[in-house]
Amino acid sequence: MAELTEELSHVKSEEPDVPKPDVKVHPKPATAAPPGTPTVIVDDLHIIYRVYGATSDAEKGNAANALMRLIRRQGRPQMREVHAIKGVSFVAHHGDAIGVIGRNGSGKSTLLRAIAGLLPPHQGAVYTDGQPSLLGVNAALMRELTGDRNIVLGCYAMGMKPNEVKEKYDEIVDFSGIGEFVQFPMSTYSSGMGARLRFAIASAKAHDVLLIDEALATGDRDFKRKSQERIKLMRKQAGTVFLVAHNLDVIEETCNRVIWLHKGKIKMDGDPETVLAAYNRA
Repeated sequence: MAELTEELSHVKSEEPDVPKPDVKVHPKPATAAPPGTPTVIVDDLHIIYRVYGATSDAEKGNAANALMRLIRRQGRPQMREVHAIKGVSFVAHHGDAIGVIGRNGSGKSTLLRAIAGLLPPHQGAVYTDGQPSLLGVNAALMRELTGDRNIVLGCYAMGMKPNEVKEKYDEIVDFSGIGEFVQFPMSTYSSGMGARLRFAIASAKAHDVLLIDEALATGDRDFKRKSQERIKLMRKQAGTVFLVAHNLDVIEETCNRVIWLHKGKIKMDGDPETVLAAYNRA
């Protein structure tokens, strides 16, 4: 920690001299919008994956066909389209914590990636007020670097200044619960430790729209409790929180709204008690 403090003390607090794109941006604090203001509008969204080399149902398990393709030096079937999101529309508002539920393959993670701007719509559109931030179990941190270096780099990547990083450093380490492992490379971390550190870094800053994809699934009971309290706080400070989790208790205790996806479509959208009861019956 002493080395980190010394290093940060020599870093100038002014913004780095990086060329900026010719785009007009009007920044605002995440708390500027009053509760109820629309923050995310998803309008007739369709997401289609193109999978090259996919095997058709007729060819699955047919070893003879596979052998003949090898003998004839034929490639696998050309291309298959997977319609992951099918005409999804909804409006999210400032102060909402929205749980997204559904069976595996229902399109939950795809929807979050589309809101984050990582997947282009095949049809329809996504509009966001502010910059969405996606946090997942596989969120990119550098495994070769120590936890403390990743904390610094992660905070810088979110636009925090050196003095803000120093102020939040101890809080991030304490919240993540990784203790002395903060000095070890992340390659030595368990999946739970890595997920806790990612969430601790991401939640150290207020976000306009925060998208959380299964990041709480690997934590223990104490960490889940702290995470739920942090999300409630972020709802007040930030715009909107989206949470994908298979643990329905986390959804029920954290969210004020639930969207149930089924085969890429919205099957139900409403208050947690009503939607979760219908989901459990199904």
